Amino acid sequence: RPITVVGIQKGADTDENIDRHFGSSTPQGYRKALRLMKQAEKFHRPILALVNTPGAWPGVESEYHGQGSAVAQCIIQGMQLKVPYISIIVGEGGSGGALALACGDQVLMFEDSIYSVLSPEGYASIMWKDSSKVQQAAEELGLTPESLLKDGIINQIIHEYKPGDDLSDLRDFLDKQFTELENLPMSELIEQRQRRFRNY
Repeated sequence: RPITVVGIQKGADTDENIDRHFGSSTPQGYRKALRLMKQAEKFHRPILALVNTPGAWPGVESEYHGQGSAVAQCIIQGMQLKVPYISIIVGEGGSGGALALACGDQVLMFEDSIYSVLSPEGYASIMWKDSSKVQQAAEELGLTPESLLKDGIINQIIHEYKPGDDLSDLRDFLDKQFTELENLPMSELIEQRQRRFRNY
């Protein structure tokens, strides 16, 4: 089954992390992802988004080049794609930068991943002006897969995979999920996706 995979890649070492903004995408990255998702729609290919970011890159250049608009377009147009769309939080899912690629029909999380509107450190600094309250902030944010599943933010927690692991179980699982989504009428697929996010 041909699919389109989009994702955010962090570096394997310090130099690569710096080059990739530690997994924080620029507007150009989000526009590239959206272009590929629209191409997938044109050729009737399902989309798999792999999310691993602390958030969109907040640099001056990114703001100058329309970071907010790029993230918003990924969300708006992602909600209307006429193909099955699965998102997996594979590590860190932070802020709108993660949401840009996490508006699929199914949102899944690796068991050791996190997904939150902002970091616990940021939350503690904003709420209490005290970054030492990071533990309390993390609990209030409910950023673990178990909390997010309970609240209906994600659909399922999946086994954590590491580089070099056998991915045949994951492949078969995703193939089954894509088949189920493809069997839905297109109008129902889009309505179900949009309704899911309206519930937040």
